[in-house]
Amino acid sequence: MKRTAMFIFLFFMFAGALFSSIASGAEKSEEQIKKEENQTRMNLYKKTAATTLIPWYYLAAIDQFERQVHEDFPEDRVTAIQPESVFWNGLDNPNQSDRQSPLITKMFNGWGDDGNGDGIADKNNDEDVLYSIASYLSSFGHNPDDIKIALWQYYHRDLSVQTIMNNARVFKHFGTIHLTDRNFPVPLHANYSYRSTWGDARGFGGRRIHEGTDIFANYGVPVQSTTYGVIEMKGWNKYGGWRIGIRDIFNIYHYYAHLNGFEDGVNVGDVVKPGDVIGSVGATGYGPPGTSGKFPPHLHYGMYKDNGYSEWSFDPYPYLKKWERMSRD
Repeated sequence: MKRTAMFIFLFFMFAGALFSSIASGAEKSEEQIKKEENQTRMNLYKKTAATTLIPWYYLAAIDQFERQVHEDFPEDRVTAIQPESVFWNGLDNPNQSDRQSPLITKMFNGWGDDGNGDGIADKNNDEDVLYSIASYLSSFGHNPDDIKIALWQYYHRDLSVQTIMNNARVFKHFGTIHLTDRNFPVPLHANYSYRSTWGDARGFGGRRIHEGTDIFANYGVPVQSTTYGVIEMKGWNKYGGWRIGIRDIFNIYHYYAHLNGFEDGVNVGDVVKPGDVIGSVGATGYGPPGTSGKFPPHLHYGMYKDNGYSEWSFDPYPYLKKWERMSRD
């Protein structure tokens, strides 16, 4: 009886260890799959860059932008760029199908082209799409100002252009698109507290809702970037006091307000990564430049999503909780 009980105990212990090992292997495999997918994308960007002389990070930046604005991701593809039919086939082309000869698209001033050498301009083929977009950019030139003009002609929206150019700077700076780290906005060893305050009523400046989460901490506690991105805004706001805004690679604007001051050397246009110190906790705002002390010191942290058409505030609290756990691990 004892031998049977011991056998059962050892069996379940072995099975538990085996299950844990399999689960761990599955987790690693998922991460590996993501890395391999990103590597496949990088290979496509660099192949296209070699033939068109458009730097790979611009193609990566356009793809990354469109990954955030399309709800329907193209099947059997690893890139997300979805050119409109008129761009692809030409305005007066009676055939607006996704697949046709590039000789016909060019006849009607379309940009659809053959990037993989099969003689077809296929709007659902990654190589064809990247090659066509790169050829379009090349027609304007190859320096950053030329690229910006080309992007504006394509998207007709300043914020979309700005976001893509920011993405390109981040990808160029780090030399990769596999940027998955995140960070809590204040050091975990600091004395801080926060709760969900998004949507609460605010009275200063008229009736409005609170578009963020307040993280209460002592004066001077370092404020850190939570993500990879580019500093778009730095200065005074009568509501937020001394504040910094960072646009990340997921079309999200991160707003850090009521700062006591800025970190030395931090400027608009700087590329940042998770954990970079950008300022310190304060109590500035609710008045003209220099106003401080109208409320306890805290960091107001806001997040704003852009879908390529409009931008809106959303609750950052769940993300802060997640990043806090990640930082502890």
